[in-house]
Amino acid sequence: MADTTPGPTGGGGAEEIETGRERWQRRYDAARVREADFSTLSGRALRPVYGPPPGSEVPGFERIGWPGEYPYTRGLYSTGYRGRTWTIRQFAGFGNARQTNERYRMILDSGGGGLSVAFDMPTLMGHDSDSPHALGEVGHCGVAIDSVADMDLLFHGIPLDGTTTSMTVSGPAVPVFCMYLVAAERQGVDVGTLNGTLQTDIFKEYIAQKEWLYPPGPHLRLIGDLMEFCAERIPAYKPLSVSGYHIREAGATAAQELAYTLADGFGYVELGLSRGLDVDSFAPGLSFFFDAHIDFFEEIAKFRAARRIWARWMRQTYGATTEKACWLRFHTQTAGVSLTAQQPYNNVVRTAVEALAAVLGGTNSLHTNALDETLALPTEQSAEIALRTQQVLMEETGVANVADPLGGSWYLESLTDELEAEAERIFARILRMGGGRDAEHEIGPMTSGILAGIENGYFTSEIAEAAFQYQQALEKGDKRIVGVNCHTNTVSGELDILRISHEVEREQKRTLAERRVRRDGAAVDRALARLLEGVRADDGNLVPLIMDAARAEATLGEICATMGEEFGTYTEDPRF
Repeated sequence: MADTTPGPTGGGGAEEIETGRERWQRRYDAARVREADFSTLSGRALRPVYGPPPGSEVPGFERIGWPGEYPYTRGLYSTGYRGRTWTIRQFAGFGNARQTNERYRMILDSGGGGLSVAFDMPTLMGHDSDSPHALGEVGHCGVAIDSVADMDLLFHGIPLDGTTTSMTVSGPAVPVFCMYLVAAERQGVDVGTLNGTLQTDIFKEYIAQKEWLYPPGPHLRLIGDLMEFCAERIPAYKPLSVSGYHIREAGATAAQELAYTLADGFGYVELGLSRGLDVDSFAPGLSFFFDAHIDFFEEIAKFRAARRIWARWMRQTYGATTEKACWLRFHTQTAGVSLTAQQPYNNVVRTAVEALAAVLGGTNSLHTNALDETLALPTEQSAEIALRTQQVLMEETGVANVADPLGGSWYLESLTDELEAEAERIFARILRMGGGRDAEHEIGPMTSGILAGIENGYFTSEIAEAAFQYQQALEKGDKRIVGVNCHTNTVSGELDILRISHEVEREQKRTLAERRVRRDGAAVDRALARLLEGVRADDGNLVPLIMDAARAEATLGEICATMGEEFGTYTEDPRF
């Protein structure tokens, strides 16, 4: 297949730069641009992109390039946000499905562009609400989902063929996704038209968040089945969102977040290739999820370096030949770990700064945290402030007028190069842990290195050391947090926070018990038996079997436990 990715400018000479500028102009002229006023507040007309003055030479300019051109340092699209602004995708979920449905309607009615589902801890761990493991946790950090009936309520009145939906869940991601598909069927939607993102990233669970169900092998089998199913049946849906967010929230540095996340992404590319999938077909279904932390310029540089590294590895290492297969598309969430319980109104400022970094880094979609999230789930008022933060950035600040407005900054380009170089050193170490490229690998060399790093504690120890060093710097006063270790006087009082009533858990349990009585128990048993046979057969795609169980109203806990009979469980070796 011919390489259709746009080439780099070819160098930093004046002729190469001018050729690149002309190439960018042709792409821009052929693209769709929004109807909008692209001028400053004072009425000064703005060009859609800025670059070196004509006739100038810029050594190494091919690493910066033009928006919409490989290696995509300056963004995926020639138009930047003039073509389309980022998607406002607020992460939300609490209590039961009915309560969360009301919050979703508020978000969409207030200008949100898509939904992002937060699940409660029992759901994230594959437990039903009436499980002993769920006691006291139902509905507290997200919405409780026990069966397709809850999915029906969650999206009641929200057409799934017209709303892109992201779901942040990894361990039981495939069963939850199957329930989402069945809910779409019940709406009369052709599931082949669905668009959205499922997190599914099990590597980051072993590395940082620790919400897994099975050992790595079975999880990778399920992920491979999901990739195959989506590539064949739901081409617009992204079955994997490779998450650096949780790695960063665990204490990693920006470079560690960048490197570990992209390494995980390379591992999933190797998984797809090991399944015989065409990289140009399945790679566009991979997306990423990054943290936007408080160090403004380092975060922008991280996002730019991520696009450049991904494009180069996809082309040079994994043989991608199309533009979209080399694109790194990513969602961003502002840093929850940067929020403080002390002087919580300061969190509005932190969130705005972090959101601006994400936008200037070229994010494709964005969630802004609410000021009270360090204390509880957001109230409706704080959720609206978080949403309006994005809308102020989008509508008032002019940041969407010019593609990559900071491109070419000496400081920013140097930071981008430094982060890229550090990430490459980490990649090399991970590859060595897996035996190197020349060794025999069941899936691929990066996957082997990741699995070795999970088993030997490499990732957890490196993140723990980074977190420890930062904490020491805070205690010494070398690093400062307003309201915590400096400027601690305040006139602010306590916030009114959202509290989840214990009645939510009692009601969810009652409802679940009633559903168990009303459903066809024999049909559930047959569907689960067929699923277990499929798991034991060790071949064939499990997604259709899980969908059959969901259609019969088998619960999430029953489906996960059935697969666990064969897959077993995983216990991490204690290291600290």
